[in-house]
Amino acid sequence: MILCTGLLSAAAAANAPAAAKSPEAKRDKPNILFILCDDMGYGDLACYGQPYIRTPHIDRMAREGMRFTQAYAGSPVSAPSRAALMTGQHSGHGHVRGNREYWSGEVMYGNNREYAVTGQEPYDPRHIILPEVMKRNGYTTGMFGKWAGGYEGSCSTPDKRGVDEYYGYICQFQAHLYYPNFLNRYSRAAGDTTVIRIPLEENIRYPMYGDGYRKRTQYSADLIHREAMAWLDRQEAGRPFCGLFTYTLPHAELAQPDDEILESYRKQFFEDRTWGGSEGSRYNPVVHTHAQFAGMITRLDAYVGEILAKLKEKDLDENTLVIFTSDNGPHEEGGADPAFFGRDGKLRGLKRQCYEGGIRVPFIAWWPGRIEAGTVNDHQLAFYDILPTFCELIGDRHFPRRYLNPTLEGDCFDGISFAPTLLGNDDAQERHEFLYWEFHETDQIGVRMGDWKMVVKGGVPHLYNLAADIHEDHDVAAEHPGIVRRMKEVIRREHRPNELFPVTLPAFD
Repeated sequence: MILCTGLLSAAAAANAPAAAKSPEAKRDKPNILFILCDDMGYGDLACYGQPYIRTPHIDRMAREGMRFTQAYAGSPVSAPSRAALMTGQHSGHGHVRGNREYWSGEVMYGNNREYAVTGQEPYDPRHIILPEVMKRNGYTTGMFGKWAGGYEGSCSTPDKRGVDEYYGYICQFQAHLYYPNFLNRYSRAAGDTTVIRIPLEENIRYPMYGDGYRKRTQYSADLIHREAMAWLDRQEAGRPFCGLFTYTLPHAELAQPDDEILESYRKQFFEDRTWGGSEGSRYNPVVHTHAQFAGMITRLDAYVGEILAKLKEKDLDENTLVIFTSDNGPHEEGGADPAFFGRDGKLRGLKRQCYEGGIRVPFIAWWPGRIEAGTVNDHQLAFYDILPTFCELIGDRHFPRRYLNPTLEGDCFDGISFAPTLLGNDDAQERHEFLYWEFHETDQIGVRMGDWKMVVKGGVPHLYNLAADIHEDHDVAAEHPGIVRRMKEVIRREHRPNELFPVTLPAFD
């Protein structure tokens, strides 16, 4: 059994004896829960140095598991970061490289007008994604939260991409609001044939904006977590499952139920900030912005605590890998105040930037009895490493070649499994020659090679030595032309043109 004797490499597994394919071996496949929050900065958790916000359950994950200090999102914004997770490709190769949105028609929900079709650029249907890989390996799959992989009715919605049960936001633009008019659902077990909308009647009766807004009662984060917990409660030992819990907290709008969590932070931040909104903003004005933001993270932490407790209750904890991370760095939208919290972990940059603050994220792995408790690891990984890691852990011997599609020009996988690191076998861990990001909205490209980091802005390269300059304050490009040249060659090799998401390349020598 693979997980009792240590991981087999893809090559070794291909030559494994027939006994490794027995039903007993299949029952020992680990369950996987991937908890992805939204816009949480590297320094937003107490276990990463946050002094103001209480996160006892996530901190316990870190004490009982492995906390990574150099883990990176797939992109500095949501949709392409999630695409890197789903496809195993970095943003120079993947199809989805930005938050491109689609809108069509209009429908009315009570007194509120909504679009008939909403959502993002779809994943390429010719490229297999993470839930499909898990399904092909015998896993039950559930996803709860933000999808961001295709607009409603497109070629890439959860029902078409290997997800057995889904509840949440198909459209990430809709996910900017915590008291929406509807959410989306798909359940194979319930007989759904496609993704449908679930109207939130108690919200619909009140206007989206104005005085009535505060009367809305159906809080999307709680609804999504409740569905995730119900799905988890139905899972049983011997039937492997993979859950993607993609919570929107603490993203964007500062809003939540007025309960003891929020009240405790109002008392803590008794001198708090008010955000009055801005012209054209999608967000409502907010009082007590610091209390709201801190409360959203503590609320998310409570969700994590319930997940870990449920695994323990069902005696599934020792065969379940749980990963907690964020999709990109912190934002300043809707009144959020990262400067107050120091929530970038002393890193430069925010969401939408390829500086460390926009892409370096908290990343904690928990697996009792398999991952050594209290480990702090500086292995450099990115979201596109997650798919190959899961494949190695579940014994998928065919990754990646099984999933290469010869009809998709230039198709490739960029990730490297970090399963050896998780299981304490650092000597067997393959390392990245480089990590790569590009983002069209701010016209930036990021490359990391060892301690060197290059950020290309509008075609101009800026070089930093992270070992001596973690805040990326001192551009040393002029002093190290050879390193700049090497990193520009990485860009020349790795960038594939994408007319939907263009970036300015540096001048090549």
